[in-house]
Amino acid sequence: MRIALFATCIGDTLFPDAAKATALLLTRLGHEVVFPPGQTCCGQMHVNTGYQPDALPLVENYAENFGDSSVDAIVAPSGSCVGSVRHQHQIVAERYGSVGLCERVETVKAKTFELSELLIDVLEVTDVGAHYPHRVTYHPTCHSLRLLRVGDKPLRLLRAVREIDLVELPEADVCCGFGGTFAIKNAETSTAMLGDKIRNVAATGAEFCCASDSSCLMHIGGGMSRLQMGTRTVHLAEILASVGPVTA
Repeated sequence: MRIALFATCIGDTLFPDAAKATALLLTRLGHEVVFPPGQTCCGQMHVNTGYQPDALPLVENYAENFGDSSVDAIVAPSGSCVGSVRHQHQIVAERYGSVGLCERVETVKAKTFELSELLIDVLEVTDVGAHYPHRVTYHPTCHSLRLLRVGDKPLRLLRAVREIDLVELPEADVCCGFGGTFAIKNAETSTAMLGDKIRNVAATGAEFCCASDSSCLMHIGGGMSRLQMGTRTVHLAEILASVGPVTA
């Protein structure tokens, strides 16, 4: 397949290894990965904070850059960004765009997938040949769990990884407290939720806390770093692209 990679703005600026790992993994599985150079933010931040008209240029840009008919699928290592493309872009296009934009949005959103969705539902692969001899716990992010409804797809992929010690995270489906601007506007509540999540991660004794959204990993990782827990965060894509142990 010819697969376009949507790196996302947080991936591009803060977590490039997640995007690189996605490209490496898909290439290793025999697919052609292309990177539309004009891609930008999906506009989720604008929509979530009430600035829907300001998201229109970003929606138009996504439709233009990923509208190549030779592309079979679009993948992003971010459940929240894929959620924005599949659910928010149509709303913005219908309210502030043209009929033509609505049609283009409909086309691109239908072939935009979060990584675990693409692997299991489209490529029909669970064992990607990864090797990760570490103790890992998995945090299912809110957007992937509730908006995209990926279910246990990430866990099915992780269970197939060779030598991984995958331990269940207590209260795994509880939000980590990030929520974008929620963490700023409701800092005390966000911090309390983060504290609960970190205590549950610590209870697993895991070396790594894994998730499929870099934003959640940033929030959780920041909290664990301040407490000097020693547990590190890792994106799902990085584990699936791994072929050996991680060194410091």
